[in-house]
Amino acid sequence: MLIYRGSWCPYCNGQLRAFQRAAGSLAEVDARVVALSVDDEATTQANIDKLRLPFPVGHSADAHAIADATGAFVNENPVHLQSTGFVLDPTGSVIVSVYSSGAIGRLVPEDVVGLIRYAREHSA
Repeated sequence: MLIYRGSWCPYCNGQLRAFQRAAGSLAEVDARVVALSVDDEATTQANIDKLRLPFPVGHSADAHAIADATGAFVNENPVHLQSTGFVLDPTGSVIVSVYSSGAIGRLVPEDVVGLIRYAREHSA
């Protein structure tokens, strides 16, 4: 799960593109990606189209409600969520969480794939 700042953020777009490019390796480990931001529906759809994102992307998130639920950092002016990422196991439990208080510091697909492979190999 990727919470990103918004379509205006070059670092976020880079992260979304990286997960788009890694679709094959993510599929190999049965990983599914979802993303979310405070962008409105039209802005989100334009970004999905521009980046050719193959995974669901939520929009119009209430930054403070998401922060209360997840611990994500909120920027107040303008209001948006800072980059936050979660890798969940098949039961929905959090395996790892990554929080950023600024533009950098986020999940990358190679680490997610490696973590999933490691967890599966060592779960027995």
